[in-house]
Amino acid sequence: MTGNDTAPAGLKAGDGNSTGRGLSPAMALLFALTCGLSVANIYFAQPLLDAMTHDLDIAPAAIGMVVTFTQIGYALGLILIVPLGDLRDRRRLIVGQTVLSAIALVVVGTATHAAVLLAGMALVGVLAVVVQVLVAFAATLATPDGRGRAIGTVTSGVVAGILLARFASGALADIGGWRMVYLVSAGLMLALAALLVRVLPPGRPTAMAGASYPSLLRSTAALFAAEPLLRERALFAFLIFADLNVFWTSIVLPLSAPPFALSHTTIGLLGIAGFAGALAARNAGRLADLGWGQRTTGLSLMLMLAAWAPIACLEASLWFVVAGVIMLDFGLQAVHVTSQSLLVAARPDAASRLIGGYMVFYSVGSAVGAITSTMVYAMAGWTGVCMLGAGISAAALLVWVMIASRLQVPAACALTHQQR
Repeated sequence: MTGNDTAPAGLKAGDGNSTGRGLSPAMALLFALTCGLSVANIYFAQPLLDAMTHDLDIAPAAIGMVVTFTQIGYALGLILIVPLGDLRDRRRLIVGQTVLSAIALVVVGTATHAAVLLAGMALVGVLAVVVQVLVAFAATLATPDGRGRAIGTVTSGVVAGILLARFASGALADIGGWRMVYLVSAGLMLALAALLVRVLPPGRPTAMAGASYPSLLRSTAALFAAEPLLRERALFAFLIFADLNVFWTSIVLPLSAPPFALSHTTIGLLGIAGFAGALAARNAGRLADLGWGQRTTGLSLMLMLAAWAPIACLEASLWFVVAGVIMLDFGLQAVHVTSQSLLVAARPDAASRLIGGYMVFYSVGSAVGAITSTMVYAMAGWTGVCMLGAGISAAALLVWVMIASRLQVPAACALTHQQR
C-alpha cells in the first residue's frame, strides 16, 4: 500500500475488513474521540435553548423543535447512511461525514433565522450517525479475542460525549455565546477529519457485499416483520428516550429563569450526574449475558418511573433533581444496553441492521419527547412536564407487563424470567 493506504501503527497491512488484523489502542482511542465529539454535537443544544430563543426570537413553546429536528435528522441518517457502511469504503464514508459535519456546524453557528438554524441542526443529526459507522469499523478491524475490548473503548467515547456535551456547551456559551459552541466544534471536526484521512486504513465492505443499496434498506425493514424482539425493544427505545428528552429539553427553561437564574455552565453540570448511566451500561451488559434481560428491564423501568417524584420537587431543592437525574439516566442506560445485547444475541448475522432499526426508534422518541415537553411547559409549567414524563414511564412499564403476560409469565415473576 502507498499514500493513505499505509496502515497506521498497530494495524497490519490489509484492507481492514476481516477480523484478526488488530486494532491498536491508539486507533481505538481516536475512534472513541471521534464518536464522542460526533454524538456531543447532538446534545450541545439542550443547555442553550433559552439563549437561542432570545437570539433568534423563537417562541418558548417552539424551541423544542431544535432538538426535534436534530433527532429527525439522526433517524434519517440511521436509515439512509449507516447501511452504506456495508457497501462502500468505510474510511471514505467516515472522513466525508466528518467534513460535512463541520460544514453543518458552521451553518448552525452562523444562523440568523430560525429556519436556517433548524435546517442546520437537521444536517448535524444526519451526519452524527458516523458513530454507528465507526463502531462497525472498529468491530471489523479488531481481532476476534479483542473485539469486545475495542468496541467497549469506542462506545465509551459515546457515553463521555453525551455526559460532557451539556457541560462543555454551557461553559463555552458563558464565555462567548451559544454560537461559539458550534464554531469551536466545527474546527475540532475538521481537525479530526485531517487526522482520520491520514491514519484510517481502507475499509471495503464484506457484509452483503453483493447487495444493492435498495435491497439492503428493504432487508432492514423486513427484520421488523420477522423479529418480534426487535418490535418490542424498538417500542421500549421510543418510550424511554422520549422520557429522557422530556426532562433534558425542558429543564433549562425553569433553571435559567428566576428564582434560579443559573448560568449555562451550572445547568450543564447536571449532565455530570449522568455518570451513573455509564455504570448502569457496564453492569447491564453483564446481566443480559447472564440471561437476566427481563429482570433488568423491569427493574430499570420501575426506577425511571420513580425518578419523576424527586424531579417534581424542583422548587424545594436542586438536589432532588440531581437524585432524579441519576435514577432516570441509570434506568434508561440499563434498558438501552440490555436491549442491544438481546438483539445482537438473537441474530448475530444481522446485528448492524437490527441495531440500526432499533436506533431509529431511539431518535424518533427523542424528537417526540423534545417537542412535547416544551409545549407542555408553556401550558402547564414544570408540574405538567413531570406528569408527562411520569406518564411515559408508566406506559413503558405497562408495555413490559403486557410482554411478560404474553410470554405467560406473571408480572411479579417476570423479574426472575431469564429469557428475552
